[in-house]
Amino acid sequence: RDMDGFLAAARQARDAGVDALIVSDLGAALLLQEQLPQMELHISTQANVLNSRTALHFHRAVHAKRIVLSREMELTDIHAMRKALPDTLALEAFVHGAMCMAYSGRCLLSAALNNRSANRGECTQPCRWNYRLVEEKRPGEYLPIAEEERGTTLLSAWDLCMLPYLPELIRAGVTSLKIEGRMKTAYYVATVVSAYRHALDILTAQGEEAYRAAVPMLMAELGKASHRSLSTGFYFGAPQPAAGASGFTQSMEFIAWVTRGAPAGEPAELQLKNRFYTGDQLEALTPEGSKPFTAGSITLTETGEAVTTCGVAGTRLTMLFPFTVDTGDLLRGPNRNHQTPNA
Repeated sequence: RDMDGFLAAARQARDAGVDALIVSDLGAALLLQEQLPQMELHISTQANVLNSRTALHFHRAVHAKRIVLSREMELTDIHAMRKALPDTLALEAFVHGAMCMAYSGRCLLSAALNNRSANRGECTQPCRWNYRLVEEKRPGEYLPIAEEERGTTLLSAWDLCMLPYLPELIRAGVTSLKIEGRMKTAYYVATVVSAYRHALDILTAQGEEAYRAAVPMLMAELGKASHRSLSTGFYFGAPQPAAGASGFTQSMEFIAWVTRGAPAGEPAELQLKNRFYTGDQLEALTPEGSKPFTAGSITLTETGEAVTTCGVAGTRLTMLFPFTVDTGDLLRGPNRNHQTPNA
């Protein structure tokens, strides 16, 4: 019953200028090859490609150009797969973001509990909730499972972070890095993608020694976006610990975005997201990277009133910057509730 709408959506994606379509179902891939032969096909992680024969089948059967590998693969297995495949088939691997407690993201918890399917991109992440035991003949008696003082999150996987291991991924034959961003904010995506792009640029232009030296700075950059405790997933063996990630942390928070850019020293307009104060140490997140500055005087755009702070989300403000800012640049400031994560 989904096929007609699926094909219509694929045509809309093509007309919008999309480069490729990520597909998990073999029948859907065959339909796309027949109806939209000009569209490049990439095979989703939910197709569970774990060996070279499966990858080669997709390459031959539907002319797939890229395989998004299962998140359960170790680096040594990826390296062996790469050597067994033709150069015309690229390998993509997840490097950062939320990890699913189910096999390659195939989870039914959200659909069962909230009628929102994780496999349709609507996961409500019930694996992140706190759970207790109930004995069948004693309804209402909730038995705690002791884990930590903030609760018990036995199903909650740690977030993935492979930024310190990009050379190892490249040597294993990975040609594309996948950053999980489903249901994430533009601020999260901008922060994380910028850090990985910067890491790759340093590695390519300056070499591995310079990259290694930059890793602490790049990890601090990742820490400015909301995340759980970090791990390397399955790349070096079974995740340790397997689960138990509770809550989020971030050292900075998204405070506003630029709705009208301006040259240095001229007023730019902002739309507020979170409160900040005159004198705060802020950063502008731009395509060129992060630019630190001290917040100067703030003016309410609608009334022209000068204020030292504002806490109403959506308020339009005017502020001067010591450098040029463009429409769409993001501003971040100190997270006054920041806690240090487990790792």
